[in-house]
Amino acid sequence: MRFDGVGISPGISNSMIYKFEKAVFQTDGKLVADVTVEINRFRAALDESLVEIEKIRNNIVKAHHPSEGAIFDAHIEILKDPVIIEQTEEIINVEKLNAERAYETVMNKYISMFDEMDDSYMRERATDLKDIKERVIGHLLGRKGYMNISFNEEVIIAAHDLTPSDTAQLDRNLVKGIVTEIGGRTSHSAIIARSLGIPYVVVSGNFIYYCKTGDEVILNGDEGSVILNPSDEDLDEYFIKKKEFAERRKLLESLKDSESETRDGFKVKISGNIGSIDDLDSVLENGGEGIGLYRTEFLFMNRKSCPDEDEQFETYREVLEKMDGRPVVIRTLDVGGDKKIDYIDIGEEMNPFLGNRAIRLCLDEEDMFKCQVRALIRASIHGNLKIMFPMIATIDEFRKAKAVFSQCRDSLVSEGCKINEDIEVGMMVEIPSAAILAHKFAKEADFFSIGTNDLIQYTFAADRMNEKVSYLYQPLNPSLLILIKNIIDAAKKEGKHVGMCGEMASNKYAVPLLIGLGLDEFSMSSSRIFETREIIGRLNQKEMKKLVEKALEMSTCDEVVELVAKNNIEQ
Repeated sequence: MRFDGVGISPGISNSMIYKFEKAVFQTDGKLVADVTVEINRFRAALDESLVEIEKIRNNIVKAHHPSEGAIFDAHIEILKDPVIIEQTEEIINVEKLNAERAYETVMNKYISMFDEMDDSYMRERATDLKDIKERVIGHLLGRKGYMNISFNEEVIIAAHDLTPSDTAQLDRNLVKGIVTEIGGRTSHSAIIARSLGIPYVVVSGNFIYYCKTGDEVILNGDEGSVILNPSDEDLDEYFIKKKEFAERRKLLESLKDSESETRDGFKVKISGNIGSIDDLDSVLENGGEGIGLYRTEFLFMNRKSCPDEDEQFETYREVLEKMDGRPVVIRTLDVGGDKKIDYIDIGEEMNPFLGNRAIRLCLDEEDMFKCQVRALIRASIHGNLKIMFPMIATIDEFRKAKAVFSQCRDSLVSEGCKINEDIEVGMMVEIPSAAILAHKFAKEADFFSIGTNDLIQYTFAADRMNEKVSYLYQPLNPSLLILIKNIIDAAKKEGKHVGMCGEMASNKYAVPLLIGLGLDEFSMSSSRIFETREIIGRLNQKEMKKLVEKALEMSTCDEVVELVAKNNIEQ
């Protein structure tokens, strides 16, 4: 049986299945007589969980994966989070609920918040919270060994899902692959699997239902496919592909310090998208030439109040210093809609994705906005900072945001603060109104970054998280290509830099067209950098310009994909 899915970590492997079925906890929500005893029991479970996570962290750091160790630094911070602890103990005190149900209630609130986010990177963080929740509740229920995955021979792990701590404890010498039914490229489990060099595929089609421990399987992390109980012909093909994969991987890794350049000399930058400082090592290890998008939301979430100016300054300073002069585009706070924070009351909205979010919310909450902008400007002397405003719809909005920037800059100068006098201030182009009026915006913005995830969603009036209309998420539809061409042409006319930070930037069918359109910078998940650089190196920009002309004459997304495949990818 063949199962198709998504390749999460590259590689090809063949081995026996080990089916991992983690216990599902049921909390009973019993009332307790002594809340002090219950709170002490809760704190003991936190302490036990902390010891375990520190052990996992130390082991993965000793294995020379410091950036993956930082994932568990974040887990430790969540375990110690005073807001989560306070809210749990308040439920125990007020409602007299036992600790496991109280903690589950609080954690589920935050898990739901992340699960509902439109941004795939942010949505994957729900898995981290589930991991921590399960660990703590396991201790409360006396199930300390429930997370162990035990075997003594080479296997491919099959599971409905794997948490980061599950993945970090795998023996890379025995685990030859991972197959799960849920997960994504930006999940911490995926990041750990890639760092350990373990091929990983997320499949659909009830794979876990059909497989059992001992079944043979071929896993292809490049193609995103799994073959259960393969035939002799399947195995012959596997050995050929395995050899090809090893040769290709060696070639890709040799491109780490290469320039991103087409065959005819058109140079671009390939940068990384990050959500926290923990992601920087991966960008650098994969040859990223800068940060094209730093999402600052994590600084503001899972806490009782907005981070103050000094805390933000220290974080931005650390990022800039670590990037050592490489450009760093930091996006100002982009919350609201699918990303909510407890200490700002946005209120109920009929359609939050079209509501008070991103720059709209920041202009409403001006003190909070100024705090972030001041911290950014103060940090500017520590590296190559570029500030970007999200979800700009009108010229007036952009001017208001720039006015706040100017006020903050002038105020800091008057206070005697040293700053970089040449900070570039740009905008995300992710709303059709801004794309259409790009020729006007290009006169006022220092740079553009095209946010294709939202631009596609708003152009086709289709929520990409809604399975009923997901077919309308069409990055190569000619209507979208026309909008992108308009944005890039407008930027070029004014001599402005234009990048792309949405998922389209690493789409193998989109890259040739974006080269033909003259895009300056491609920003993406660090795991996609090598492959994208290799694709660009095979292209001729003059030929890609002609390909764009043909693509713009097409009528459907499928026609464009077929055109690119015939003219480039399959060569």
